[in-house]
Amino acid sequence: MTTERAAVATTDRKKPSVLFVCVHNAGRSQMAAAYLQHLSEGRIEVLSAGSQPADQVNPAAVEAMKEEGIDITAETPKILTPEAVKASDVVVTMGCGDECPYFPGKRYEDWVLEDPAGKGVESVRPIRDEIRGRIQQLITELLPAAAGTTGTTTTA
Repeated sequence: MTTERAAVATTDRKKPSVLFVCVHNAGRSQMAAAYLQHLSEGRIEVLSAGSQPADQVNPAAVEAMKEEGIDITAETPKILTPEAVKASDVVVTMGCGDECPYFPGKRYEDWVLEDPAGKGVESVRPIRDEIRGRIQQLITELLPAAAGTTGTTTTA
């Protein structure tokens, strides 16, 4: 199942909205967006974008996420827009510096994470795992009642 994470989307104000931003929107922000979408089970609106989007998602990031059972092959890097920032409750930057527009009243977090660009899947796995931990913490902050269910799966 593919989810659309366009840089601008209509947001359901009943849900918190999170925008992940990195330079190329090809690795860190794509993995973070995929984890948040997956682990929040759609209870959080998820967007991702880059200040200088790449042509494609990093193949090592795609492979690392596939190992987690999350398919991001259909995702494409998107350009960061002021509208995407305005539409988000939380903006998480990952190495894009001052290129993200600032709007009062938004929650901004800067996650210092190694850039997976040019690295093989072996080097991307620890970055992926750190992102997962941060996503789990973010979910507990945005959906406190869901804290006990984050990351659990149900088999039919």
